[in-house]
Amino acid sequence: MNRAEQTTLIGVFLNIILFVAKITIGLLSNSLSLLSDAFNSLTDIVSYTGIYIAVRISNKKADHDHPFGHHRAQPIAGFVVSLFTFLLAFEIMKNAIIGFFNPRTYSYEFYAIGVLIFTMIVKIFMSYYYGQVGKKENSPAVKAGSIDSRNDVLVSGIALTGVIGPWIGFPLLDIVAAFIIGLFIFYSGYKIGIENIDYLMGKSPPKNELDEIKKTALKIKGVKGVNEVKAHYVGNYVHIEIHIEVNKNMSTQDSHDIGKQVQYALEKLNYVDKAFIHIDPM
Repeated sequence: MNRAEQTTLIGVFLNIILFVAKITIGLLSNSLSLLSDAFNSLTDIVSYTGIYIAVRISNKKADHDHPFGHHRAQPIAGFVVSLFTFLLAFEIMKNAIIGFFNPRTYSYEFYAIGVLIFTMIVKIFMSYYYGQVGKKENSPAVKAGSIDSRNDVLVSGIALTGVIGPWIGFPLLDIVAAFIIGLFIFYSGYKIGIENIDYLMGKSPPKNELDEIKKTALKIKGVKGVNEVKAHYVGNYVHIEIHIEVNKNMSTQDSHDIGKQVQYALEKLNYVDKAFIHIDPM
């Protein structure tokens, strides 16, 4: 089990704890905003479980049926999670609108406040930890977990406002907070969905990475220039097609060796999976 897999398992475990705590106190306190945040944690359990499964699948070696590996597993899981998030956001906003016309009685506000403060502390830790692991392992799924945890800090802060509202005599704050939480969950699902669709559709990597690819190729002795670079995502890694210029008087073997050196150098970049080299005589 690699570090990315371990990280997602930690996320599942922590979100189960948060969900149980929030749903229990939410039902006791009758706070719509806290219950909404509890269902946000339920979404996180599903999301992080999907991330764990996707990371495991994407780490499988290439086989006969998948000659370029299983890297698309991560964005597929991310897209499925985004669809689930949309449905949950709609349900939360619908319940908030219904709650506006049905007054609620509240209790256990003190315990609800404690649960939400604890949630915010845990999510700050998770956002930082997932961000570090996501960068090191080049995992878009784990990076998405970092962004999701950062958003959860804000969501729990809004829920905290909603819980405090009835305590100080403003019960409508709970309904408003629940609706805003629904909007945040919807937006989070949208961002995750768009990012993973880009991976599945073969989006080109950012300009700084394309520039690094060119510079890496030009550093190889015998490469006189770079004619063309095409690159696109296959899952969370990049495939490259690059045309390099070599001396036209060079032997076929020598030009082939230069092409191999370029290939090895490019495939050492942590975001590159495969590099395909075309030799252009200069």
